[in-house]
Amino acid sequence: MNKFNVFFLATLSSLIPFSAQAQPTAKLTVVIDGLRHQTGQVCLRIYSNEQGFPGSAKGMVQSGCTKITGNSATKDFYGLKPGNYAVSLYADKNSDSKLNTNFLGIPSEGFGISNNPKVKTRAPKFKEASFNLSQNKTILITMQYLFK
Repeated sequence: MNKFNVFFLATLSSLIPFSAQAQPTAKLTVVIDGLRHQTGQVCLRIYSNEQGFPGSAKGMVQSGCTKITGNSATKDFYGLKPGNYAVSLYADKNSDSKLNTNFLGIPSEGFGISNNPKVKTRAPKFKEASFNLSQNKTILITMQYLFK
């Protein structure tokens, strides 16, 4: 390699911004408490903004389901970049991979939202459910059931 090539490579590497290097990522552990049944699965979605939150797959960054084995469940998500996130989940009792609702559109299966806002006449907004993730973190979501 001649002197020009060495100089060129050294100059080029100094021009690559530090931010272009790999950014650190974090693990999010979601603990779900208050499950009323021990069958089926809990399905979760992670969002980084209000697009699609809380009920649509549109705009989610990661998703996954975990089998129910008791009154609580845990799901880990890896590789999340630092930022604000919100989580929505539902207890999929019949394992059909959707939140079942009654004829009025009211959930007939349990559900949960990060920060545990009480659901009344509308779904929580992203702003109400979001939290900052800058390093590995564990959050607790308590299931809500609108019907006995």
